Amino acid sequence: MRTGRPLLAAAVLAVVTTTAAYAFGPDAELSPAASQKKTTTSTPYPACKADARYPKRELRGVWIATTQNIDWPSRAGLRPERQRAEYVKILDSAAKRNLNAVFVQVRPASDALYKSSLEPWSQYLTGTEGKDPGWDPLPFLISEAHKRGMEFHAWFNPYRASYKDSVSKLPRNHPARRHPDWAVEYGGRLYYNPGLPAVREHVVKVINDVVSRYDIDGVHFDDYFYPYPVAGATFDDRAAFRKYGEGKKLAQWRRDNVDTLVAEVDRTVHRAKPHVRFGISPFGIWRNKSNDPTGSATSGMSAYDSIYADARAWVKDGTVDYLLPQLYWPRGHRQADYNTLVRWWSDEVKGSDVQLYIGQALYRVGTRDDRAWTRPGELAAQVGVNRASKQVDGEVFFSAKQLLTNPLRAMDRVATSYYSRPALPPPAPDAGGQAPAAPQGARAQGTALSWTPAQGARAYAVYRLPKSGRDCHTADARDLVAVVGAPSYTAKAPGTYLITSIDRASRESDAVRVKTG
Repeated sequence: MRTGRPLLAAAVLAVVTTTAAYAFGPDAELSPAASQKKTTTSTPYPACKADARYPKRELRGVWIATTQNIDWPSRAGLRPERQRAEYVKILDSAAKRNLNAVFVQVRPASDALYKSSLEPWSQYLTGTEGKDPGWDPLPFLISEAHKRGMEFHAWFNPYRASYKDSVSKLPRNHPARRHPDWAVEYGGRLYYNPGLPAVREHVVKVINDVVSRYDIDGVHFDDYFYPYPVAGATFDDRAAFRKYGEGKKLAQWRRDNVDTLVAEVDRTVHRAKPHVRFGISPFGIWRNKSNDPTGSATSGMSAYDSIYADARAWVKDGTVDYLLPQLYWPRGHRQADYNTLVRWWSDEVKGSDVQLYIGQALYRVGTRDDRAWTRPGELAAQVGVNRASKQVDGEVFFSAKQLLTNPLRAMDRVATSYYSRPALPPPAPDAGGQAPAAPQGARAQGTALSWTPAQGARAYAVYRLPKSGRDCHTADARDLVAVVGAPSYTAKAPGTYLITSIDRASRESDAVRVKTG
């Protein structure tokens, strides 16, 4: 669990490691032995200055939505082999553009796209909620991402119980049918009541089950906490408020309920597997200045007031590893300007150890929601805004369907302008510990490189040095040609290559050198 605020010791450490990074590159502090070696070995080249065009560390992700078959599977009832082929197609499209993370929705509405004893099989696999699809998709989904050197983040919707409006319509083993007092009907759907301790206990149990049994890299919540407002509808949690409200105002009690769940999930995830990241993608506006002078200069819906999500509190309490606000407006938008919101969120995480990524509205490109979305370069320009902010460590695109259709060729523009080289996902600021062992036994047979798997490695980075032989691999990604999950790589051209190990915390080892014929 993170503190959310750096201590004095951390500040001193930052000075030391920043100095090391300036001299030797951003990963020097992860390998003390490597740092010592570099200080005692002469080199004919001066230290490499990082090239901002090729960041070494940057999250580049895509959301893969399963609810209502938005992205995957394309429709319910497909044969498993067709489901697998569709997923591989998505990953190959992501890999082609040098993306390095997928956020796959494994629990859309108190259901499971994996084998679970706690919740029924998702209807989006077979067309019938609770029906066994004949295979467990999750190991395959994870392994295919890892094969491509990508992180796999399991995406959960914490409180949506069902798209149906009555517990009587649910499978017999559905938690809301077994515990009808947990559910609130609102706007024609069922939601779990966040004010009930039993609901929080169940959600935490579901997440712990997945973290414990599957090789995921992250646990991810979307922006659905208390439901979005529905005109003329009331979320009836009066009984729970009377029982558990403890004299608080209703709005503050609801925010406290969400904060309590977030803190419990944070503890559970890191207790089970410390390397697994936990993050949330909140609605893009925390509060407007009209609500709070410290809010953003915007005039849209306030997540704090409307769905009781207080992202500022999660940063302050250190109960998330990252925030991924959904900034689904273009630059210059009258009510919610993209640039304004990037600056606001950047200021919020500054001085904390909570990382910031930005949620990008790929799904709006080419639509007439706003004239700006008809411009092919709007999305790429937004990524440029992110790059210009020291606090932003990457972005995630919604969603995979548009990654495949590539409206206005906008993703090609992003890839050409900003993702021309692969990048490693950022490590957690408090990852600590030692980098993994370097690969051993590196050899080349023609253009085929191979090496012995390194203990603790989840992936391997492959660099091709320029003809000059200058080694800048610790400074940036100018020479990074691939991140692979297996201990092999087929080079596209002869030359001198460096290979490093990447562990589950995204720490990087020393490099080994191998030359192709």
